Amino acid sequence: MKIRVLGCSGAIAEGSRTTSFLVDHDVLVDAGTGVGDLPLEALAQIDHILVTHSHLDHVLSIGLLADAVMRRRAAQGRGPIEVHALPETLQALRTHIFNGVIWPDFTRLPEADRPVLKMIPFQMGDELTLNGKTFEVLSAAHTVPAVGFALRGRDAWWVFTGDTGPNPALWRRLASMKVAHLVIETAFGDEERDVACLSQHLHPHKLGLELAQLQGSVNVHITHIKPGEVEAVMAEIGRLTTPHRLSALRAGQVLDLA
Repeated sequence: MKIRVLGCSGAIAEGSRTTSFLVDHDVLVDAGTGVGDLPLEALAQIDHILVTHSHLDHVLSIGLLADAVMRRRAAQGRGPIEVHALPETLQALRTHIFNGVIWPDFTRLPEADRPVLKMIPFQMGDELTLNGKTFEVLSAAHTVPAVGFALRGRDAWWVFTGDTGPNPALWRRLASMKVAHLVIETAFGDEERDVACLSQHLHPHKLGLELAQLQGSVNVHITHIKPGEVEAVMAEIGRLTTPHRLSALRAGQVLDLA
């Protein structure tokens, strides 16, 4: 399996796209602004969207994607795109986005019995098999109900923490997994640790404490850094003492999972 990084920035600017990953050609993990860089035919092949939480930088493209591919998918006889998330996240999407004020309700368009979007709830700890790919829903600790995801390969896992502050439950679960790639956020530098704590994000010092709970030597990819701050935050991360191999995630990067 291939995990393509469509976006991994904590905000937008030229060359910066917010969080989204394309697994093979048909499953999105989060739907930030990076989705819009895909060609139309690639957009029409997306059958599932896994959502970590309701914040705009992770869900912005769901409605725009639905509008872009509705006619094409109908012409191809394809079913609805399934949006998988916590019940609280799905309710937030219905209330605040697909409400006819911010955006049309694409769970009822083009027709109520043939919508382009279908919302499907999950719970933390669930295992989802989507087009032959198996994901486990992991805990996250954020300002709204949130999760991370683990994608099972043949011998190891790709893990995405989602937006999270310190999260002991995550490390307890990962202790029994062979992790090939860990994508973990560090949204702020240490000089903004107060903001990081209030918004339940990580900063480099807290990242080091979290990674100390991860066994072995793992490829760790840092995501969600704000535009213009990547070098400074990665310099602070580079001073951590850790057995893990740390690097900044890049849009366009492809991670392989056997």
